[in-house]
Amino acid sequence: MAGHSRWAQIKRTKAVVDAKRGAVFTRLGREIMVAARSGADPAGNFQLRTAIEKAKAARVPNANIERAIAKGSGQGGADGSQFEEVRYEGYGPGGVAVLIEALTDNRNRTAAELRLAFSKHGGNLGETGCVGYLFDHRSVVRLAQRGLQEERLLEELLALEEGGGPEILGYELDPEGAEVIGGFAQLEALQDQLRRRGLPVGSWEHRWIAHTPCRLEDPAVLAPCLKLLDALEELDDVRSVTANLEAEESLMEAVLS
Repeated sequence: MAGHSRWAQIKRTKAVVDAKRGAVFTRLGREIMVAARSGADPAGNFQLRTAIEKAKAARVPNANIERAIAKGSGQGGADGSQFEEVRYEGYGPGGVAVLIEALTDNRNRTAAELRLAFSKHGGNLGETGCVGYLFDHRSVVRLAQRGLQEERLLEELLALEEGGGPEILGYELDPEGAEVIGGFAQLEALQDQLRRRGLPVGSWEHRWIAHTPCRLEDPAVLAPCLKLLDALEELDDVRSVTANLEAEESLMEAVLS
């Protein structure tokens, strides 16, 4: 019986993992479809090339990628123009600002699902622009190199700017590499110039970055806020969720445990 129970647990866990993987595949497929409207050739379509790189990093099968490109470019016998990019904004518990990017074929459905998630976890969906001013939309390039030395990174970034490259707005170093931040319109040039300087570009994306954090110190407020962010990320139409939440790492771990 113990073995049977263990197997049942494994099957349930696998089902959850498979469901999440399926949701990620669907989300990335939509991104590829939207990007492919501007052309099915990744070489001449940077947005499509970016979406494909993200899909490959998530191990989306090549067949899925090719099918999404065909649909988005109108070659697959399906309407690839049905999905549109929509931004939603709201507040979580404690006044945390939340910004959501969605790819949807039904705005009413998406808004209703978001509103329900907010209300169930002590937040509320707001009007467009209610929190957007608290974030900057930036280009972020990930350098995948363990043990990257800050001195070398600084030298390369300074040389890049002095050589006429895009302006560097910041960087964050960690044990696995670094993230280099630039202006929104500079994503293609930034990743290209970093690669030309011999730096190991792993991925790149546009990302909302909060410049005015909201600090939470009460576990009773932090817990529902984290649940809200999780609930939003699990919605099929949601592409990304960004919040200006700030909390001590030890408090976050205590709440999540």
